[in-house]
Amino acid sequence: MNLLHFSPLRFSSSPAALHFAKFAPLFSSCPTSHRVWLRSRQLNRTAGMASAAGEGTSAVAPSEGRVSGAADSPRLKLEELNWDHSFVRELPGDPRMDHMPREVLHACYSKVSPSVEVENPKLVAWSQSVADLLDLDPEEFERPDFSMLFSGATPLVGASTYAQCYGGHQFGTWAGQLGDGRAITLGEVLNSRGERWELQLKGAGKTPYSRFADGLAVLRSSIREFLCSEAMHGLGIPTTRALCLVTTGKYVVRDMFYDGNPKEEPGAIVCRVGQSFLRFGSYQIHASRDKEDLKLVRLLADYTIKYHYPHLENLQQSNTLSFEVAEGDLPAIDLTSNKYAAWAVEVAERTASLVARWQGVGFTHGVLNTDNMSVLGLTIDYGPFGFLDAFDPSYTPNTTDLPGRRYCFANQPDVGLWNVSQFATALAAADLLNKDEANYVMERYGTKFMDEYQSIMTRKLGLTKYNKQLISRLLNNLAVDKVDYTNFFRLLCNVKADATVPEKDLIAPLKAVLLDIGKERKEAWVGWLQTYIEEVISSGVPDEERKVTMNSVNPKYILRNYLCQSAIDAAELGDFEEVRRLLKVMERPYDDQPGMEKYARLPPAWAYRPGVCMLSCSS
Repeated sequence: MNLLHFSPLRFSSSPAALHFAKFAPLFSSCPTSHRVWLRSRQLNRTAGMASAAGEGTSAVAPSEGRVSGAADSPRLKLEELNWDHSFVRELPGDPRMDHMPREVLHACYSKVSPSVEVENPKLVAWSQSVADLLDLDPEEFERPDFSMLFSGATPLVGASTYAQCYGGHQFGTWAGQLGDGRAITLGEVLNSRGERWELQLKGAGKTPYSRFADGLAVLRSSIREFLCSEAMHGLGIPTTRALCLVTTGKYVVRDMFYDGNPKEEPGAIVCRVGQSFLRFGSYQIHASRDKEDLKLVRLLADYTIKYHYPHLENLQQSNTLSFEVAEGDLPAIDLTSNKYAAWAVEVAERTASLVARWQGVGFTHGVLNTDNMSVLGLTIDYGPFGFLDAFDPSYTPNTTDLPGRRYCFANQPDVGLWNVSQFATALAAADLLNKDEANYVMERYGTKFMDEYQSIMTRKLGLTKYNKQLISRLLNNLAVDKVDYTNFFRLLCNVKADATVPEKDLIAPLKAVLLDIGKERKEAWVGWLQTYIEEVISSGVPDEERKVTMNSVNPKYILRNYLCQSAIDAAELGDFEEVRRLLKVMERPYDDQPGMEKYARLPPAWAYRPGVCMLSCSS
C-alpha cells in the first residue's frame, strides 16, 4: 500500500512543567516535516460551513434542563421510538452472528445480542436532557421493566444490535483489530427535530471483539462515564451523552491496578448516546488490510459524509475552500474538488477545537489512542480521565501512562495532531487524499488549535486581546506553586481594575488558592497581577461586566475525581443519592448554586491517593 509516511512527533522527555509555558500560548503543533505553508484566499468559512454540519457536535450553552423545542416535542414510550438502522443497512456486516472472539474481515460491524447476566437490576440515575433529545417520556423511567430493558436482558422493541469493528494505535503502537469489546449498539433513533442519535449499552456482554475479556463493566467506571458525559455537556464541550445507568445485580471480577489482586465489584451498564461512535480507528482497520478492505475506507467515508457531514456532498467552486501554496512548487489545494479532503480538514479542525476546549477547563482524557478519537470531534470513551486540581502540566490520570506520560495534560495537543496524521494516512491509503491534501489537513489542525486556544485563554482572563507573555508567565506561576486551576480562574474575576491597590493587598482576592507561598513567590504573583491589572484597565471593560463574562467561561464546578469517588463509595453500598446530586450540580457548572459550595472546595488530602487521582484502564 502507498501509505504516506509522516514524521513521528517528538514527545518531550523532559518534565512537562518545563515546556508547558512555551507550548500553551505559542502552540506550534505541526513539526516542520508536517507543514505546508499556505496562504488562504479566505480563511473564514461561509455560515453554512461554520455550522460544521452534524447537529450537536459543536459546543453549546450549558444545559438548563430540556433541549430547545422540547416542550413542543412528543413524549414517546419506548415502543414508540423512531428507530433507523442506517449503519447496518448501508454498510457490510460480518456474516457470523456469534460472540466468538475472532478477526472480522471485510465488515464494519458484527450483529450480536447482549449476553450480560442480571439479577434484579436497578436504575441508578438518568438524564432528563438526554431523554428530551430522544423525545422520551420521563414516565418511562418509572417502568418496572426499564432496568431489564437497559441492561440488555430484555430486547428493546425496534432495536437491531451490533458491535462495531475498528482498530487503532494504542500508546503510539499499531494494535490491529480492537472493536467494541463490551459496547453493543441498539440502533439509531430519529427524533422530531430530524436528529439522529445512536444508543449503545456499555458493559452488555461479549462480542467478537472482546478478545480475552468478559465484555462487562463495573459500577465505579460506569458512574464515572455517566457523570462525566453529562458534566462535559454542561461545560459546553462536545461529547457523547449518557441516558441512564443501571446496576446488573451481579458481580464482576477486576484487578484495578493490574497488580495481581483481583476482587469482585458490582456490575453496571451505561446507555451511551451520540450521533455516531465512529472513530479514527474505524477507517484505520480497513486501511491496514488488503485491497478489498481498502474499498471499505471509501464506503465508510461516503456513509459518514452522507449522514454527518451532508454539507460536503455537493461542494461548489468557492474561494472559501480554495487555498494557494505560499512557497514551493506544490499545486493549489482546492478542497471543492475533493469532498474527502474537505471532510478530513473539518475532522481535523473539530478535533483541534475539542482539544483546545479540554485545555481550557483542565480536562485530561487519559487514553488518547486513535480508537478513542471521534470522527465527529466528540469526547468519547471516558476511562481514567481527570480534571486538573493542583496545576501540573505533566499530570496524567492513567497509571498505565506513568512511564512515558504520553497522554499527560500538556501533551494532548501534540497527541491530537499525531492522531489526525494517522487518520489522514488511512484516507491516503485508500486514495482519498493526496500527500499535499494530507499535509494541509494537519496544517489546519495546528492553525485551528492556536486560534481556539488563544481565544479561550483570552476569555478566561477577561481580556479583549491575546497577551502571549502574560499567559506564559501565568502558567509558569501556576505550575511552580501547584495552584488549583479551576478555582484560580474562578476567583480571578474578583481582581479589580484599579492600579492604586497597594501591593500588600493585590493577592487578597486569590488568597484562597495561593496557599503557603513564601516572599519570593509572593513577589512573582504581585508582579504578574500588576501587569494583568494594566491589561484589564486598558481593555476598558467595567469590572462587573468582566466578572460576568469570566464566570461564563470559568466553571465553578468540575467533576473532580475525588467527587466521583465519594459518589462511587456510597453507590457501592447501595446509596445512589450522591450520584444523582452530582449530576444536578454538574449540569450547571458555571452557576453559583446555593448550598452546593462544598463541590467547589479544594480537594482533601485523600484525593491524591492512587485509585482516586489516578486510575487504570480497568473497568
